[in-house]
Order: sequence, then C-alpha cells, then structure tokens
Amino acid sequence: MALIAYDLTGRTAFVTGAASGIGRATAALLAEAGATVHCADRDETGLKETATLIARRGGTAHVHPLDVTDRPALAAAVRAAGPLHVMAAVAGIMHTSTVLETRDEDLDRVLAVNFKGVLYACQEAARSMIEHGVPGSVVTMASGAMDAATPGLLCYSAAKAAVVQLTKTLAAEVGRHGIRVNAVAPGWVRTPMTDRHEPAAQEQAEAAMTRVSPLGRVGEPADVAHAVLHLACDASSFTTGQILRPNGGVAMPW
Repeated sequence: MALIAYDLTGRTAFVTGAASGIGRATAALLAEAGATVHCADRDETGLKETATLIARRGGTAHVHPLDVTDRPALAAAVRAAGPLHVMAAVAGIMHTSTVLETRDEDLDRVLAVNFKGVLYACQEAARSMIEHGVPGSVVTMASGAMDAATPGLLCYSAAKAAVVQLTKTLAAEVGRHGIRVNAVAPGWVRTPMTDRHEPAAQEQAEAAMTRVSPLGRVGEPADVAHAVLHLACDASSFTTGQILRPNGGVAMPW
C-alpha cells in the first residue's frame, strides 16, 4: 500500500511522450499511484498501448495524439483534461552530429521538440493550475548530457540545458501560486531513444556506462518514473527549482 504522501488519488496528471520509454513508465506509475492520466504523443499506436497497459492495471488513462511542437493542439488537450495537478513534460528526440556538421534544420528540430515542446507544456500546465487554484507540480525532463561536453550531442545537450533554466525560472515565478517546478536529469537509460546504434555499438556504449556506474548498471525507464513520481506528489512538497539526477552515480565524465 502506497504511503499517503505518494497517493495521487483524485488528481489529474498530463504526460507528454507517453507512447514509450520514460514517458510510458511515468504515465503507468502515476496511474498506479491513483492519478487519472492524460497521455500525449504523436505515436498514436504507442499511446493506445500505454492506455491499455494502464487499464489492465486498474488505472484510468485518456489519450491525446499530438505533436508537442503544436502549441494550439497541446493547449486544447490540457484544457480538455480539466483542472491539472501534475504535468510531466517528458517528450523528446535525439540527434547526433558534430558541431561543424550541425545544420540549421537539425538545431531547429531538436529545439522545437526538446525545448519549445517543454516550454509549451509548462505554460499550459501553469495556466491551468493558476486558473483553477490548484497547487500543482510540473516536472520537466532534462538529461545528464547537459553536465559534460559530449561529442555529437550539441543540439540535445543545449536543449536540455535550456530546459533546466526554464525549470528554475518558472519555479521562481509561480511558487507564490503554490506550484512547484522541478527537473529530472537521467543518466543513460535503456529506452527506444537510446537504442539508436548498431547492435555491437549499442552493447559497447551500455558496457561503458555500466563500468563507470558505482551501481554497475544502466538505468531503466522505471528508475526515472519513480523520480518523477516523487517530484509530482506531496512527498516533495518543499522542493522546487531543483534537478533530481537518477544516474546510478555516474557523473557523465565525457
């Protein structure tokens, strides 16, 4: 039985990127904690699978097929969800290119999803919470990649660093409404997004991260989902403007 501080019964949560990976794990865990979860993603098939998973576990889920870069669509979905208590802005994409090879369209696409999409979600969630007088929680998804100079990840790392600044600024602005805003910055987590290499290269990358982790393993989506749950619920009622790093103790040293 969940501790009362982790009980989200009667509350409404909105999760972007809910069709797979960390987003799916987050939506499922928030539903398990008692929340009615609104799942958003451009992958409609994945969304339905997430909703089915939640329903099979006795939870309640609604699906919103949309692209987080479409501000009007996202705003309409948040309004349709009703008074919002939790926003988990998880949706993101990966892009790899060296600084010298990065094109305008690469940067624009990553910033549109990984920063603007998070900004829109934060704005709409905060507006809903203020309008309905809900002392809610907004959780953004940053990344350990922002803490180090990782070759090939300029666009991704820069966008995630911007998310952290957004998180801190919004926390300072809406705290007077009782709204908390925090970020989760995972280390290497085994998801469809990180599974982007050839099998041998993927195995090498995971092995390298395992070697530098004091816990001797890479992360799973559930590891990050539990961090989101903590920040979403009353257990973290005195926490805002912070970055929680579930990374197995890895400092991301390259």
